[in-house]
Amino acid sequence: MDEAVRTRIEQILSSGKVVLFMKGNRRAPACGFSSRTVDALDELLPDYVTIDILADETLREAMKAYSSWPTFPQLYVDGKLVGGADIVTEMHAAGELAASVGTKGPMPVETPEVMLTEAAVDAFVAYAETTPAKVRVEIDRAFDTVLDLASPRPLDLILDMGRVLLAMDAASARRADGMTIDFVRTGSTEGFKIENPNAPPKVRALPVQGLAQMLASNKPMLLLDVRTEDERDIVKLEGSVRFSSDDPEILDEVDRAMPIVLYCHHGVRSRAAAEHVIRLGFREVYNVTGGIDAWSQQVDPSAPRY
Repeated sequence: MDEAVRTRIEQILSSGKVVLFMKGNRRAPACGFSSRTVDALDELLPDYVTIDILADETLREAMKAYSSWPTFPQLYVDGKLVGGADIVTEMHAAGELAASVGTKGPMPVETPEVMLTEAAVDAFVAYAETTPAKVRVEIDRAFDTVLDLASPRPLDLILDMGRVLLAMDAASARRADGMTIDFVRTGSTEGFKIENPNAPPKVRALPVQGLAQMLASNKPMLLLDVRTEDERDIVKLEGSVRFSSDDPEILDEVDRAMPIVLYCHHGVRSRAAAEHVIRLGFREVYNVTGGIDAWSQQVDPSAPRY
């Protein structure tokens, strides 16, 4: 192994007591194994170091050799390999993980601040046909939220909202602070609307007309083209830069608050690349729907199609 790479790995391992090499990041794991490992650690630790190995192919391959462990995630404590997802999950179930990472057990769960609008309260009571309405809230790691008319489970945290009792497990409670639940009606449709300030940013769909307006306004942005050089030789948007998820160094020095806009031929490849950019920590990421083909048809007919 190259000595410079080994030195870099050792510097990463010394940056914290608990270091997790994973796919994605703590807020947005990119595989089920990484998600399971993060779930276990999140119950025990308020903070730990995570390294997204998908963002660095050199580091990803070097870690396999360094650890003699071919898969990810890889959990290290005090610079020593603990294991992957299966080992971490088993240790957590047996109550052994806490001691390994230096804690006495799961962190106490603070009662989250949750707001129910009057419309939401009325809807819950109407659906439950009883007062107080018993509502169970589940918020998964992707911050997808399920509301269910059900009694609390034995270990649930219960919020007494007057006419509504909200129940949620510990993981959901940690994700719920500041959440607002509303009930809205628009024409013939109705349903619950949930706003959660803790939810990670998501890729935003950007029609080509919207991109044209952004370009015309000279709004600061980084315009990334994920197509091949051969495709760019046929047609490309002025000011765009070619980008590949396998070679993301172009984004290393870019402010994470900078708007990032990605496009391809029809919007499929750029959608996948945009998800990768989100995992790198950027908060305002757009995917151009329809890609440059839609641009040629709807904005600039002089742009060649292929």
